[in-house]
Amino acid sequence: MLDELSVTNLGIIEAARIKLEPGMVVVSGETGAGKTLMLGALRMLTGAPTRSGLIGPHGKEAQVEGRFFLDGEEVVLARSLHPRGSRAYLDGRMVPARSLAERIEGAVEIVGQHDPLSLTRPQAVRYLIDLRLESPQVVDRYQTAWTSLQEVEALKNTLGGDLRSLEREMDLLTYQIGEIDRAGFQIGDDQALESESKRLGNAEDISLLLAESHRELSALTEGVGSAVHAVRKVHELDSTKEGLVEMVEGLEATLTETLSSTREAWEDSEIDPERLSIVNDRLNLLGDLRRKYGSGVEEILQFRQESRNRLDQLEELVDRAARLNQDYEAASSALKKAGEKLRRARRKSAGLIEKEAAEHLTELGFSDPRLLIRVGESEPKTYGADTLELLFASDSRLTPGPVGKVASGGELSRLVLSLRLASGIDSARIVAFDEIDAGVGGVTALAMGSKLARLSEGRQALCISHLPQVAAFADTHIVVEREGSKAEARQLDEDDRIRELSRMLSGLTDSRPGHHHARELRSLAMSRRQTGSFDAENPAMDVVALNQ
Repeated sequence: MLDELSVTNLGIIEAARIKLEPGMVVVSGETGAGKTLMLGALRMLTGAPTRSGLIGPHGKEAQVEGRFFLDGEEVVLARSLHPRGSRAYLDGRMVPARSLAERIEGAVEIVGQHDPLSLTRPQAVRYLIDLRLESPQVVDRYQTAWTSLQEVEALKNTLGGDLRSLEREMDLLTYQIGEIDRAGFQIGDDQALESESKRLGNAEDISLLLAESHRELSALTEGVGSAVHAVRKVHELDSTKEGLVEMVEGLEATLTETLSSTREAWEDSEIDPERLSIVNDRLNLLGDLRRKYGSGVEEILQFRQESRNRLDQLEELVDRAARLNQDYEAASSALKKAGEKLRRARRKSAGLIEKEAAEHLTELGFSDPRLLIRVGESEPKTYGADTLELLFASDSRLTPGPVGKVASGGELSRLVLSLRLASGIDSARIVAFDEIDAGVGGVTALAMGSKLARLSEGRQALCISHLPQVAAFADTHIVVEREGSKAEARQLDEDDRIRELSRMLSGLTDSRPGHHHARELRSLAMSRRQTGSFDAENPAMDVVALNQ
């Protein structure tokens, strides 16, 4: 069960903390008071998508926190909403929002305001049917078969149905790979070749410049030799000039070594036109490859690797081409069989739902309703190989038609409740309804209140409601009250509950007749809950019984 719910700055709700009890919990309030936000808070705790528009005017973030007891274990879920997204917490630890959904999966079921309209969409009906499947694995097996067929079809599309075009592409890739491999370039070769071409192309100028350098250095060496002789004599006359002698002698040694290196460079600077031709040919070849495959050796080699990968892929495709038609036939056959099994399972599930939903509808005030779920055959699609249509008639004398055309708002509300009950919503420990009673009133509202009260036995049923006939059955009654731009939620004691029921009945909280009718309605509901019986066609009989 949901033990406690805390809401801060969610819409107009500035701050609210409510303690919840097992059984039937009703949340009421004036239109626009923000009562639906309480159910929105529960949605947030289930990991549902959120939007920043829910952030109220009382701060920069909205925060929701709930304490649950699930299978005897205390679990605290929290969610904060800010303009750039949301953060989720599980027992105080930050987690992805999906972790909240995983933790609470199967424990909470929410029926929203727009669920009645969803009955006009086949996917919504399909969802309800699949909840009652005898073996849910039949859906998984269909999905596996569908995925397998899609993979084979994707492969066929890759082949394009033209094996010769693939072979032409393979020939081109083989030529390109061979051309790059024959060139034999390695990373760094482009810089090395350009440097060598520059050197060989200027070999004559280099030789002349080195010869000139050698002559100049020779002249300097002779001059430095005279300087060395002179400073040595100075040292003989002045021993303090030893450091000067070392400096000049060092200069002589450096010049001598430099002269030797210059001579070696000059002697090695031979002109090699044959090598220059080879280098320039390699550069021309590299330029040709650059125009085709990339701006440098690295890009050319990368193109080569990508071509190799593509060639390997095409070779595998061509190898599979011979088997592809067989694979496609096998995948199509498997999908057809999986679709047939799923369709049979859905028809069986639909039959169970039809029967049980009709029983619920009878208890909700219909004398002899007809509900049909047609499961037809269709071409395979993502969800299955079937079509679904929900047909309804409020009386057996009427011809059933599509619910969107023949059912009124109140009938749609009762249909939703009946179908959700029949599809197994009561397996959840916490069931929440957002104004499921829209368009319902009078005797039917009493019947719906009784049905919701019965559903709450052994679980927690949260109901956002505007009907006093429903609220009267609640074990716990919470009211959301608004004052200006702020709203707060509080739990009602028995006296306050009578005042709220009076408001819901007549719009007056302090009317004596209103209080009398509220107490009468409350007594009727409590009598129904105690005896476990309710005459949907003549609730006045219960009132008579109470007054005797």
